[in-house]
Amino acid sequence: MQQPLAYRMRPTKIEDIVGQQDLVGPGKIINRMVKAKMLSSMILYGPPGTGKTSIASAIAGSTKYAFRVLNAATDTKKDLQIVAEEAKMSGTVVLLLDEIHRLDKTKQDFLLPLLEKGTIILIGATTENPYISINPAVRSRTQIFQVHPLSPQDIQLAVQRALKDKKRGLGQFQVHLTDDAMDFLSTATNGDLRSALNGLELAVKSTPKDRHGIIQVDLSVIEECLQRQSLSADKNGDAHYDVISAFQKSIRGSDVDAALHYASRLIEAGDLISLIRRLLVIAYEDVGLANPAACERAVSAVSAAKQLGLPEARIPLANAIIELCLSPKSNSAMTAIDNALSDVKAGHYGEIPLWLKDAHYKGAKKLGHGVEYKYPHDFPNDWVKQQYLPDKIKNAQYYHPKDNGKIEKALKEQYLRLRRSFNQ
Repeated sequence: MQQPLAYRMRPTKIEDIVGQQDLVGPGKIINRMVKAKMLSSMILYGPPGTGKTSIASAIAGSTKYAFRVLNAATDTKKDLQIVAEEAKMSGTVVLLLDEIHRLDKTKQDFLLPLLEKGTIILIGATTENPYISINPAVRSRTQIFQVHPLSPQDIQLAVQRALKDKKRGLGQFQVHLTDDAMDFLSTATNGDLRSALNGLELAVKSTPKDRHGIIQVDLSVIEECLQRQSLSADKNGDAHYDVISAFQKSIRGSDVDAALHYASRLIEAGDLISLIRRLLVIAYEDVGLANPAACERAVSAVSAAKQLGLPEARIPLANAIIELCLSPKSNSAMTAIDNALSDVKAGHYGEIPLWLKDAHYKGAKKLGHGVEYKYPHDFPNDWVKQQYLPDKIKNAQYYHPKDNGKIEKALKEQYLRLRRSFNQ
C-alpha cells in the first residue's frame, strides 16, 4: 500500500522544509546545528501538520544520520532499546519521539543517560505545552522550539512541489488546479500541511480525466475532499482576508451582530486559527487600555477554545466577541509603541544616561555607571524626579492617552501628573 502524499513529500534535507524559517532558514538555530553537525536534543511543539516530523526527517537527511520514529504512548522500552543498540553499532541515531508528553518514567529513565552521552539525538514532538506537560528532567536536556501553523503561501509552495514531483508526488498526473481551489486549499486547512496534501491527493486520484486527459480540480472538488465549505475564500482569494477584515472592523465599530456573523463564517469554514489570532489582535489593538480586563478575558477565551476545539470553541469565543464589541475602545497603546518604533527606526536615539547603565560588575563605578542613580523606593511615594530618556530625545512623548473607559482615564491622569512633575 502506497504511503499518503504528505508522508512521501517529507523533506530529506533542511533546505527543502516549508515554513518555520525562523528555525530552519539560513543562519537560524536549527540550520546552524545541521551545518556544523553539532546537533542537540530538542522538543518541537505546535499544532498538527506544521512540520515537526519534517524537521526531524530533514535534520537526519542533511546530516546522513540514521532516522527512526517512535511513539512515546504506544511503543515500548524494548523499542527504545533496539534504537539504542543501533546507535552503539553504527553511531548517532536521530530519534523522532512523537507524543513525547506521554513518555512514562521507565522509558524516560532509560533515555536520559543516552541523551547525556549524545548517543541518541532526541527530537520530541508534541502538541502540548512542554513547559507544563513534559518532565523537567527531559526538558533540562533538550532545547525547546515552537513551530507555528504554516502560512497560505507556505502551503501553496508545498502543493506546487507535490504537483510537479514525479517520483514522490503527483507529477505523473496531468492536473489543472484552479486558482480558487488553490486559495481554498491553502487557507481552509488552517496551516496544516498534512491535511492540505492529503486532501489534494484524494482530489487528484478521485477525479476522472477530461477528454484532453487532464484532471480538472476546481473549488467544488477541493471542498468535497476537505469536507469544508468555501465561506472564507472566493475565486480570487481575497474574500478570506475580507472576512477577517470585516470581523475586526465590526468589533472596532461595536456591532455585535455583524461581528458574530463574520465569526460564524470563519467557524463554518473550520478556520479557528484565523479567528482566534484576529481576536487577540483586536483585544489589544482596538480595546487595549480602555478595558484591560476584557483583553485578559479574551486571552482566556482563546485558551479555552484551543483546548476545546470546534464546535465547542464557538462558546468561549462568542463571550469574548460580545464583550469586546460592547467595551470602550482605545488604540493609544498601539499608537504609542508605533511612535517609539518610528523614532528608533529613524535613528532618533542617543546615549543612555550614565546613572541608568548597568552597575552590576567590577569597574562599573570607574566608568560612572549607576553612580548618580536615584532608587525611587528610597523616596516618599516611591518616586523621584530623574531623567530616563537620552539627552537627545529627553522631551519625547509617544503615549497620548484617551478618555475612553475608567481605566484609561485614571492612567491619563497619572501620566499627565508625572509628566508635569518631570518637567518642573
